[in-house]
Amino acid sequence: MFEQYPFDLGYEGTIWRPPSEAKSLIIQATVGCSWNACTFCGNYRDRKFRVKSLDEIKRSIKLAKMLYGSYVRRVFLADGNALVMPTDLMIEVLDLLKKEFPMLERVSCYGGPRDSLGKSLSELKELYEHGLKLVYLGVESGDDVVLKKVNKGVNSSQMIEACRKIIDSGIKLSVTVILGLGGRERSHQHAVETARVLNAIDPQYLAPLTLMIVPGTPLHREYLKGAFKPLTPLETLIELKTMIERLELTNCIFRCNHASNYLAIGGTLPDDKEDMVELLSKVIEKISSRPELEKKMLRPEYLRAL
Repeated sequence: MFEQYPFDLGYEGTIWRPPSEAKSLIIQATVGCSWNACTFCGNYRDRKFRVKSLDEIKRSIKLAKMLYGSYVRRVFLADGNALVMPTDLMIEVLDLLKKEFPMLERVSCYGGPRDSLGKSLSELKELYEHGLKLVYLGVESGDDVVLKKVNKGVNSSQMIEACRKIIDSGIKLSVTVILGLGGRERSHQHAVETARVLNAIDPQYLAPLTLMIVPGTPLHREYLKGAFKPLTPLETLIELKTMIERLELTNCIFRCNHASNYLAIGGTLPDDKEDMVELLSKVIEKISSRPELEKKMLRPEYLRAL
């Protein structure tokens, strides 16, 4: 999701943020994505990655205080994976945020699995102690075949290690997975293996998104050549049901209400697992027997967006 801001806080390019950070102050600490090679993602293809200097970040924070006062409670550090910042620089930024916004309750950012693997557990603990309370990370899939095809840069074992390290540091972890990322060829394996990896990670927050093939990306070129066959809306629901049935999480807030999703469901796992599976089963059964109901029961394509 993106926002365009009317004030010059030093933003470069379109700023993307999680939906849950809609009311947060956004400080752009890095520009673009340091990996920027996932075949399905087109968010940062138009810019070269760099870490902003401390002076640039300070200027943004000072101006934000002038604009919004000292009552900011939440800050999101952009861009694509601000967790890649050198630990000492990130600590300086976190300390400055706390100084300028004394009522600050939480700082969050995007992070990639390679960013977590590149930091020691003690470094992540330091970041937590200085105010980094939440990291958003795209798991995307637990299927090693899919992870390799989409060029995620890690395998499933490394993904688990990266995510567990964040959680073990005290930082809360919010992960996303992408329904349909394996296409028709890997749909079942994608669902089953993603559940396996999520069970090993046991995140505090989980949000499935639904694949949208973005023009200009390598995945889009595969689609145009017929090498990638996307799921139908019904097949996407079947994949989601297969995944949820296999989830064994201990205490996770589950939200499948992103604009890209065909059906909005949510709850807390494991408490609401049976209810969600039952709802999906009923919707799948109705649409399977009466295909014309799909238009009434599911979000139409023109309303789906990243």
